[in-house]
Amino acid sequence: MSCMSVLTRDEAQTRSRLLDVHHYTIDLDLTRGDDTFDSRTAIRFTVRGDTDTTDTFVEVKPAELRSATLDGHPLDPAALDENRLALKGLAPGEHELRVDAAMRYSRTGEGMHRFTDPSDGGTYVYTQLFLDDVQRVYAAFDQPDLKAVFDLTVTAPEGWTVLANGITEHTGDGHWKAATTPPISTYLVAVAAGPWHSVRTEHRGLPFGIHCRRSLAPHLDADADELLDVTRACFDRYHEKFDEPYPFDSYDQAFVPEFNAGAMENPGLVTFRDEFVFRSAVTDTQRQTRAMVIAHEMAHMWFGDLVTLRWWDDIWLNESFAEYMGYQTTAEATRFTDTWTDFGVTRKAWGYDADQRPSTHPVAPENVRDTASALLNFDGISYAKGASALRQLVAWLGEKDFLAGINTHIERHKFANASLADFLDSLAAATDRDVHAWAAAWLRTTGVDTLVPDLSADNGHWHLDIQHRGSTGTWSAPDPTKDGEGLKHAGSLKPGGGERPHRITIGVYDHDLHDAGRLTPRRRIETDLGTGNTALSTAGAQPALVVLNDGDLTYAKIRFDAHSFRTLQECLSGLPDPLTRAVVWNALRDAVRDGELPPGTYLDIARAHLPHETDLALVDGVLAFAAGQIADRYATPQQRPAALNTLAELCRDLIRRTEDGDHPGLRLIAVRHRIATAAHPDTIAAWLADGTVPGGPELDPELRWRILTRLAVLGATDEAAIAAELANDPSATGQEGAARCRAALPDPEAKARAWDAMFTADDLSNYLFTATAQGFWQPEQADLVADYVPRYYTDAVALATRRGPAIADAAGRWAFPAHAVDADTLRLGQECLAHADPLPALRRKLADQLDDLHRALRVREAGTR
Repeated sequence: MSCMSVLTRDEAQTRSRLLDVHHYTIDLDLTRGDDTFDSRTAIRFTVRGDTDTTDTFVEVKPAELRSATLDGHPLDPAALDENRLALKGLAPGEHELRVDAAMRYSRTGEGMHRFTDPSDGGTYVYTQLFLDDVQRVYAAFDQPDLKAVFDLTVTAPEGWTVLANGITEHTGDGHWKAATTPPISTYLVAVAAGPWHSVRTEHRGLPFGIHCRRSLAPHLDADADELLDVTRACFDRYHEKFDEPYPFDSYDQAFVPEFNAGAMENPGLVTFRDEFVFRSAVTDTQRQTRAMVIAHEMAHMWFGDLVTLRWWDDIWLNESFAEYMGYQTTAEATRFTDTWTDFGVTRKAWGYDADQRPSTHPVAPENVRDTASALLNFDGISYAKGASALRQLVAWLGEKDFLAGINTHIERHKFANASLADFLDSLAAATDRDVHAWAAAWLRTTGVDTLVPDLSADNGHWHLDIQHRGSTGTWSAPDPTKDGEGLKHAGSLKPGGGERPHRITIGVYDHDLHDAGRLTPRRRIETDLGTGNTALSTAGAQPALVVLNDGDLTYAKIRFDAHSFRTLQECLSGLPDPLTRAVVWNALRDAVRDGELPPGTYLDIARAHLPHETDLALVDGVLAFAAGQIADRYATPQQRPAALNTLAELCRDLIRRTEDGDHPGLRLIAVRHRIATAAHPDTIAAWLADGTVPGGPELDPELRWRILTRLAVLGATDEAAIAAELANDPSATGQEGAARCRAALPDPEAKARAWDAMFTADDLSNYLFTATAQGFWQPEQADLVADYVPRYYTDAVALATRRGPAIADAAGRWAFPAHAVDADTLRLGQECLAHADPLPALRRKLADQLDDLHRALRVREAGTR
């Protein structure tokens, strides 16, 4: 069983008042076999107080607790209760706890994850101790505000390299010693060990390194210059922004296998998912994303590692800040200058979606009661909405005052912990603006405001009235559009709740006099919107288009007046700025999800304008929404073939447009989506047989597995072809591709095997589980898998209980029957939430999935009236 007691906020506050933790000495032995490793921990701590003795506990979750001693006196190992070892009768003063245990390796990306590379048999282990998985590796007072100094030694097999938070030294016979850390939180301790391939350099007198498993060495070497250039550029830019220099002794970046997150900000040893070591062709947007993640994690070295949240209600202080800084610093310091366009079309949509579900929460919630609840809040609110709020704060304060406040905050709390109140006090010291009132409106509330324009003209003037609607997040479907204007304002998120102040730029556009398909900016109006309505009036003819929140500086849904909407239908691709186009595409996407814009109209606009789009993030984002949501969920089964055909034609246009070879990224996106939307196997099967798309690109492993997966869905391949492809690509990615293909075969026995692998056998790693789940449900196979829909709820609850939060999250995200947009699926899910008591990680995912399902049903209903 993966269950363990969770730490409550009250318990953490009590323990923090009671203890000062000074020093950990941790010794890990990774030579004890494939299943467990040895962990020996010594903790020196002080109990505060004068006379009374007191009780507390330490967390540890071992395979076997061999011994524990407190101040030299043995404790009974049998007293371990789940993951808590009681420490009773502690007198004020100095104490030392020693714990000797065997710990289990993980296959789920939690604790100490162990992976054997199918390409060459090399084995690698690494820690992921966030949020409360420290106890799977070493005994600890595991909460962020009990910082301590760490000394770490590791025994590893010969031929391995051991990486850690500080510089490591091999002292012989497989023994490694890491340099002593400054005070850090328990969850930030990191180890990565194995026969790494490493590229090392120095910058500003510090050792820098990038590391990956040996089988990826050629791919890491090919990108090493880019990776290190980005790292150095961001490092230098942060030293321009922050007064405090980088606080650790080295900077290693390890690309590790089967990593659950994008990356983790361990001080001095950032771990990344090793899909960022590109082994197949990628777009420049993917390279930009990798650069942004590097910048994001580096920002954490100051904001998160040097200054750490006191408790998990302030995770936004970590993630929102790093998200904002990651995008901003990448744009400032690297060749990827259009990062905010990608943020607008991908990350921001993630935030808007999360903020309209019942599970939404404030960016800064006031009371996160325990670690299980905290883990659920690493979502689109804490990342995307929080970063959007900070971007709005910078627009409101000005960057100079914002950075002054940040530097005050770091100086006041370095190597310690801080809260939202501390952060606001630091900002307030740098400005005359009321940042506490701003925080109350932006950080303590939920929901998305909606800005609705009304445009008119008379007597040589044009007038703009902006309705500013707050939101409670309650959704209802409108009547469908009947009048051809395309957008209505009824039936979206109902007004209510507190509206926020917004500093926005309004873009005013006219038709180009020389090209009717292009739009030229007339002016940009910067204004502050309070609550209620805002009226603007200016001389001149009525513009062709008005875009609220042009430049995307605030976080709000926007709508268009009828005249502007007709302009967009004709001229969207003629807008000169990709960030403006991102704002427009996001608005259209929101309108579809709110039932205000028919999905077919969105597809028509995409069909007309996406073939002319130049920004890769926009093309990919629009196609992903059109295929994944409109074609697969919002379109009825009867409408789906036409939707897929529209998308296939669109992709063919893009492929034809890129035949000159000048736009390889755009062509790659078009080829990927052409594969995914293929309704018939002939074309893509010919590509696979030829090993190339006519005119390029040649098929690399990633494209070959994409095609084979789609052929499996269409019933146009078999086990023999999958096995042959796996023989050609026996890598970890190949294993995942094969699992995805096998689960996608339209065969009852294949489905039964895949289901058993996911929900019964319990031996799939986190990545193989996800790949199998991605293949299993397919809209084309609804009848074949119908009997599995009710089984999902029962089996997923049991699986989550057995295997814990990481697999629970994967089961809720990837194994959910998203294709089954019907009332029965919704009812079964609601009954599961009401009566089955799923693990919190699964409960949150199910609640979100069911809300999305309810929304899809409403969109369908709106489209059939």
